[in-house]
Amino acid sequence: MTNIFKGLVGASAALLPVAAHAQDAMTFDQRVNDVFASSTGWFVNLIFAPLPGTSFPWIVLWLVVAASVFTIYFGFIQLRAFGHAISLVKGDYSDPDDAGEVSHFQALTTALSGTVGLGNIAGVAVAVGIGGPGATFWMILAGLLGMASKFTECTLGVKYRNEYPDGTVSGGPMYYMTKGFAERNIPGGRIFAAVFAVFTIGGALGGGNMFQANQAHAQIAGILGDFPGWITGVIFAGVVFAVIVGGIKSIAQVTEKVVPFMGLLYVGAALMILVVEYDKIGWAFGQIFAGAFSGLGVAGGLVGALIQGFKRAAFSNEAGVGSAAIAHSAVRTKEPVTEGIVSLLEPFIDTVVICTMTALVITISGVLVVDPVTGLFVLNEAGTSILTVDGSSGVGLTSAAFATGFSWFPYVLAIAVILFAFSTMISWSYYGLKAWTYLFGEGKTTETVFKVIFCIFIVIGAAAQLGAVIDFSDAMIFAMAVVNITALYLLMPIVKREMHSYFARLKSGEIVKHKA
Repeated sequence: MTNIFKGLVGASAALLPVAAHAQDAMTFDQRVNDVFASSTGWFVNLIFAPLPGTSFPWIVLWLVVAASVFTIYFGFIQLRAFGHAISLVKGDYSDPDDAGEVSHFQALTTALSGTVGLGNIAGVAVAVGIGGPGATFWMILAGLLGMASKFTECTLGVKYRNEYPDGTVSGGPMYYMTKGFAERNIPGGRIFAAVFAVFTIGGALGGGNMFQANQAHAQIAGILGDFPGWITGVIFAGVVFAVIVGGIKSIAQVTEKVVPFMGLLYVGAALMILVVEYDKIGWAFGQIFAGAFSGLGVAGGLVGALIQGFKRAAFSNEAGVGSAAIAHSAVRTKEPVTEGIVSLLEPFIDTVVICTMTALVITISGVLVVDPVTGLFVLNEAGTSILTVDGSSGVGLTSAAFATGFSWFPYVLAIAVILFAFSTMISWSYYGLKAWTYLFGEGKTTETVFKVIFCIFIVIGAAAQLGAVIDFSDAMIFAMAVVNITALYLLMPIVKREMHSYFARLKSGEIVKHKA
């Protein structure tokens, strides 16, 4: 997640009434921003506050330390179970009679659609643009460690989910906090769950919705020309509502097609660039490894590269945030550990594969040049303009890098961004919905109310420039991690017990394949 980009709201100068209306809207946006920033700025500053004497946000350290603890505690489960994870995704051990609503593959793609997005495009550009190529190394390391966090939270998500007579399920941190704490006689489970649910709803409406709609409009307007954002918002809202009205099964049916397509589209585009520049790949990896430990003259040196790598990986794959556990809880299985194993593929695909591809293209393309005054990287002649690499220029840097191979590649990138935004919205709608129903009760009416609210916020996000609102919602997403990881520490002995039981039965032959 990154700060909201500069909006592209407005209309043709020839349409004076529309232009005047847009100007009024922008004035209103600014008023909302000012009021919201003054009342919530303390919360944003608290969540993203740096450690004393550094620029390293404490929340990122919280995520990385937890991932390291889980990696060691579960005996490097991300390495030992990687092959078995692929077998599970293929359906080798799937029993169609098990409780749940979606397959292992559908659960994986639904969760991936919520994490694979602008962080893989703009976020990586920011990391490499500020921390240098070496940031890629730390990004990969953080992604590998994060696989253990996903394993922990998604195993618990399935174990403590609610299964209803009509075949639907509800799961996620809210449920393992309530039931898991009670099982271990730990007080405060319901309070933890309620706080987590509130944070999830805020994050879903902002970072998982308005920010995505805003960026989708920015990309479309960049291709078609400037036009009012509410038009994009209404179209997106209609399409999103048509998908989410059918629940998790409908969402999964869309994500199982969209996620592989958009992933292959983006990675394929990157591979084409790398094929053209194949002779520089070895050099690029050399830059990544050398920069990871020396900084190669980047502002901040080694520390700068490490901070940017860890920060962008955490923001991209959301390992430890708890959001993915909500999607994975809907899987058809009677073995909680199986979905924990499947989920560890998420950070690998999101960070190790897709983020690395972006970083390689940027490094090889030659668009990175160090400004001798600031010490930061800027776009060179390969881009359309010289931009300081900050939160608002990440897509521009990535687009310029892709354009070095083929001039029309930025259009492919624009399509990828739009697909990423759409898939993120439908996944986060489900996360927000489950948090909403946990607080207000299950039922069609309750669900419909949230879905309508969610779609209204899509229109607002596409049309407005509510930067402070997005900053607040991003802070809420990472506040989810504070509550969630605390719960994971308290419940990880249960996961270890489940893990040992599962692998013992798998080894003995008690657990067999259901598919040849």
